[in-house]
Amino acid sequence: MLTALRGLKCSSLATLRHVRRSMSGLTGKYDPKFTRSCAIIAHVDHGKTTMMDKLLAYCGTNVTSERAMDSNEHEKERGITIMSKYTRLYFKNHTLNIVDTPGHADFGGEVERILSMVDGVILLVDASEGPMSQTKFVLSKAIAANKKAIVVLNKIDRDGHRAEEVEGEIFDLFCALTSKDELLEYPLMYASARQGYVVPKLENVPGTNVEPLLDMIIKHFPPAGEKSLLEKPFSLSVNTIQTDNHLGRIVTGKVETGTVAVGDKIKVLSRDGKQLFGETKVTKLFYLEGLARVDVEKAYAGEIISLAGCDGGVADTICNPSVDVPVPTIPISPPVISMTFGPNDSPLSGKEGNKLTSSMIKERLQKEIENNVTLTLTPSNDPEAVDVQGRGELQIGILVETMRREGFELTVSPPRVLAITEDGVTKEPVEEVVVDIDPELTGIVIESMSNRKGNMTEFKDIGNRSRLVFQAPSRGLMGFRYEIISATRGNATINSIFSHYDIVKKNEFGNLRKGKLVSMETGKTTGNHTLTHSLTHSLTHSLTHSLTHSLTQLTQLTHSLTHTYIINSFFN
Repeated sequence: MLTALRGLKCSSLATLRHVRRSMSGLTGKYDPKFTRSCAIIAHVDHGKTTMMDKLLAYCGTNVTSERAMDSNEHEKERGITIMSKYTRLYFKNHTLNIVDTPGHADFGGEVERILSMVDGVILLVDASEGPMSQTKFVLSKAIAANKKAIVVLNKIDRDGHRAEEVEGEIFDLFCALTSKDELLEYPLMYASARQGYVVPKLENVPGTNVEPLLDMIIKHFPPAGEKSLLEKPFSLSVNTIQTDNHLGRIVTGKVETGTVAVGDKIKVLSRDGKQLFGETKVTKLFYLEGLARVDVEKAYAGEIISLAGCDGGVADTICNPSVDVPVPTIPISPPVISMTFGPNDSPLSGKEGNKLTSSMIKERLQKEIENNVTLTLTPSNDPEAVDVQGRGELQIGILVETMRREGFELTVSPPRVLAITEDGVTKEPVEEVVVDIDPELTGIVIESMSNRKGNMTEFKDIGNRSRLVFQAPSRGLMGFRYEIISATRGNATINSIFSHYDIVKKNEFGNLRKGKLVSMETGKTTGNHTLTHSLTHSLTHSLTHSLTHSLTQLTQLTHSLTHTYIINSFFN
């Protein structure tokens, strides 16, 4: 029976569930050594979600559209992953919990927070582009959490790939991040996610399916634990939360120890071990299998499960009443920019939305930070407003657009960088900026970055393109993306990520172009992208910020410009 199970390619849900309950072979009882949990991590647009589609399809899920895991409407519109999402697959006699993660730097916190519930990571790298800024970030977090990696060079079917050169770049990156032999000994595979194959050797290209990757997950990553974990009291670290109209709050995370069943008593511990609420009972247990939700009566150590019946938050521990020590969690990197949110106090207030008061806005933002741990709220100088701190303009821009679609009208300030104080010295965030561009246009990038006090750290040719790497203050990068894309007619590909804090002289940025944008009547406007956000509120802000940065903000926010009175924005 066990031999037959190991040779099984799962193709029906009935067979899959039978395999799950038969994981320990002849005993018929759950054994965590037959469970693997991993996350797919990569730079933006390196093929994570497409690879996820192929894994789903191969393990029996009916995938009817591309990017099946991207269910959020913003994800579908923008073609990027914003929230981490997990699913359960069955392969041979194993259960595989696989997490799809965002690739954009603004949503790197989603990667950080899921690392505590996986046993390893699949690092996808574009075989032409090689490791990029977000590749370095997510890999550094995985290595810091002591997670093993499988490296997959994706898009190997493209002409002009640099597989051999990229292999060396990846190894150099690993060596720069760790000296542990067990982490440096990673398997290297080659794939075309779009074509649906993964192979262990370059000479095997093209392959036939993704089975080699599934085999490697089972072989390389450690199991979820030993059977002894089942004897310990139940504990689960909350990774995400959501709200259901009938069930209330639903928390999702990995069961670290013990078992839990519907009706069991549980309690909530904060990160410092304090009990937050009284004891409650589990009212519902379920997991995601492929793209479907499956209700269960019991869950075991090593499984990723969703649970209803308590009010725990992200990083809290849901546990048996006898447990007093919370599950350790991985710290999240701090925010680097801030924007002030307040009620719409312009003459055209109430024309678009129906949620206008500061209390409604603050309540909505408080709800947002419960699940989005990379956002924080701090009091503003205006008692009616609140400062929202996050990782980047895109992250906060999507929050603004989400609130607009929900019926909120609000004012938002231009982004401000967040400084820190070390030993009495004020320091501001510095970012690593990577620009890929045609060789004849590199002078435009170098000149613009020089004006923004950026220092070039690397200049090399990547195929028929040139790659320029800079270290630049976040303050100076406001408007840089729009300026370069406009000057090069869309030829440049720009990526940036937080690097470190350093001393920045504010008076050196006074020569950046400034201006204002004024609308005299209601109407629609067009640009590189459709604009979002009702801009009726901008009278509350000064009329002297950079036009370049203003356009960057607007192109990141989506949809129509209506009922506009005056817009102005510019950067210090």
